[in-house]
Amino acid sequence: MPFKSLILAAFISLLASTGFAQSIPARDGWVVIETAKSYTDLISALKSAVKANKMGVVTQAGPTKAAKGRGITIPGNRVIGVFNNDFAVKVLETSTSAMIEAPIRFYITENTDGTATLSYKTPSHVFAPYMNEGGARLGELASALDARFDTIARAASQ
Repeated sequence: MPFKSLILAAFISLLASTGFAQSIPARDGWVVIETAKSYTDLISALKSAVKANKMGVVTQAGPTKAAKGRGITIPGNRVIGVFNNDFAVKVLETSTSAMIEAPIRFYITENTDGTATLSYKTPSHVFAPYMNEGGARLGELASALDARFDTIARAASQ
């Protein structure tokens, strides 16, 4: 392969790999916390914080392992759904439609420097479209979940 072709191939490869390593931008209704923890350490810390705050890990999904199985290496990327039955029953008392949003998800992304970022949509943002249906009680539940998710995120990111 000629030298120019090698340089071009390396450049294209670099561009393609940086497309996976984008940071999470600030946006309305999101909390984004840059941490000093590694991807795997942040996953472990989040799961511990969830349990310590009387919530449960309900779902987990991410493309990293499956991509590796296909021969593709991408940065760590995991979505972890968190909720508990107490909140589920109370939300259902206010709005059956709102339960489509449960579990509420934390998003862990691996950064190019080996650290990881913890992101999530606040529960009040997630449940906002259902406030007319769920009323003040749904608003109270969303606020309580906001506080719980904040506590979990702070504990996990320390």
